[in-house]
Amino acid sequence: MQTIFKTLLVGAILAIGTGTALAEDPVVGTWKLNLAKSTFSPGPAPKSQTRTYIESMQGITVTVKTTAADGKESTTTLTFKADGKSYPVSGNPDFDAVSAKRVDASTVNSTQTKAGAIVGTAVRTVSKDGKMLTFAQKGTHADGGNFEDVAVYNRK
Repeated sequence: MQTIFKTLLVGAILAIGTGTALAEDPVVGTWKLNLAKSTFSPGPAPKSQTRTYIESMQGITVTVKTTAADGKESTTTLTFKADGKSYPVSGNPDFDAVSAKRVDASTVNSTQTKAGAIVGTAVRTVSKDGKMLTFAQKGTHADGGNFEDVAVYNRK
């Protein structure tokens, strides 16, 4: 009887440990910008934007595809872990690195830097029902202009 109990206990511990190790971040998936619920100050708002988050052993990879107000398309890519370390960003003129820290299961704070200097901060929050992503960001664009945006996305 003791052997059966120990076997079940070890199995339960392994199942819990494996479930935790493979727990998916709630941001994983594809998100489409909801322009009606978003604010861009000073603007203009983009025509469209899609954020895709993929989880792997290297961390979370986010790809942001944007069509700007003038119709110009761009893609920003970043692979990071929410461990406070700096990770390189490609395709964004405003910043070249991001460091992120997890606040709770649905919230991550981040800092954007360019050539080592802080140029922006952001808070990314996934709603409790997992259907909405809010990305509140403020900082300085590469041209020197300040901005404060709250982008709201719906899960695709």
